[in-house]
Amino acid sequence: MREIFAGMPWWVKWVAVPVIALVVFGGMIATVVGFVVGLLFKLLLFVAIVGGLIYVVRKFMASSSSRSDW
Repeated sequence: MREIFAGMPWWVKWVAVPVIALVVFGGMIATVVGFVVGLLFKLLLFVAIVGGLIYVVRKFMASSSSRSDW
């Protein structure tokens, strides 16, 4: 691969090839990034809901056990 780019100017390696790659694979890259962001959002939402549930259950259990002591 190095032999192919050896005689090329710097802008071919660092500008033209990445731009062509983005044009060709741009839709696929956007799909993968969108999937990962969606997955992270769902994971964060899951953690927040489970954490809230644990907080509510502990709060309820603490208040109900203090009433039963009387």
